[in-house]
Amino acid sequence: MHLDPATLLIVNSTITLLVGLLFLTTWRQAPEVRALALWGAAHLVGAAGSAGLALRGQIPDLLSIGLSNAVVLSAYGLIWSGVRAFERRPPRVAVAMAGALVWCALCLIPDFYASLVLRIVYASAVATVYCGGAALEFWRGRGEWLASRITAAAVLGLHGAFYLVRIPSTLLAPPQLGTTPLASPWVAILCFVTMLFSIASAFTLMALVKERAEREQRVAASTDPLTGVRNRRAFAEAAHRALANRESGALLLLDLDRFKAVNDRHGHAVGDAVLVGFCAMATALLPPDAPLGRLGGEEFACFLPGASAAEALARAEELRRTFAGLAVPELPELRVSVSIGIAQTRDGIGFDALMRRADAALYVAKNSGRDRVAVAEIAAVRAA
Repeated sequence: MHLDPATLLIVNSTITLLVGLLFLTTWRQAPEVRALALWGAAHLVGAAGSAGLALRGQIPDLLSIGLSNAVVLSAYGLIWSGVRAFERRPPRVAVAMAGALVWCALCLIPDFYASLVLRIVYASAVATVYCGGAALEFWRGRGEWLASRITAAAVLGLHGAFYLVRIPSTLLAPPQLGTTPLASPWVAILCFVTMLFSIASAFTLMALVKERAEREQRVAASTDPLTGVRNRRAFAEAAHRALANRESGALLLLDLDRFKAVNDRHGHAVGDAVLVGFCAMATALLPPDAPLGRLGGEEFACFLPGASAAEALARAEELRRTFAGLAVPELPELRVSVSIGIAQTRDGIGFDALMRRADAALYVAKNSGRDRVAVAEIAAVRAA
């Protein structure tokens, strides 16, 4: 079966155009995702470049060779910029246009413009760098787990690998200029590969945007908006999981002393800053695997997995001393402290019972003068 290369280029241009419109339509619905706009622009630009290549022999070579290839190279640069924007890095659009600008400058050199081999090698090298760079950007961002991240990196990496293979193939078997410029088998192969790339990139990149949005929604639903720590529900779920796995440890209930007086005397802005500062301090002092949550108002809770009674007491005392030592030069009269109740886990104890024990200990700490740590006594709880 023989397929006309020009027809393949037009089909490729049409598919790329539709993918670009899909990206831009999605961007209109989520304008905060700048990557969608860059990917949409990249595909629209690529569609225009493919259309120009399809008209080879029907329009001046300066347009079909010089301008069209420059447009296609800028499309790959924009895809790289879009990936950087998705990874919350500067897009560097100027760098994305550099490959196309150098191409235009090289085309002004007669020896380069007349050499099909040099033109193919340079264009393939630029596409390889941009695709490989985009794949590397996705790989660098793997700390944020998204299910489609590796797939997206693979799609870009394989597309870059195709262009990389094209370089030695061109050098070992230089194409011959015939009467039909598009008759080279590489043109048909390139069309099919680019069509597959456009379709695969549409699926994977859109999936990435969707997965990040869903992840951010889940985080927002489980995070206290002021302090950034877990909210009450998320903390309870984390503690329930730890107890269900029969993890030993200790529950700390923490209550900022006389917090209403701080709000009344210094204002709610200062009160909010105290809450944020307390959480920042606690997060820095607590182990990374110890969930910290805001139960409401000025009350917080923390579960220390695997902590013995002595270790839990030492952690609580460190938190108490550090917070009591907090000083704000602009507010020399500001004094803050925290009372802490500790309850140690034991076989068969549930989350609610553990909370009651820690709350009883916190009550003792408050009634004993505040700014202190109290440990729940199992015997006292049983008697109660």
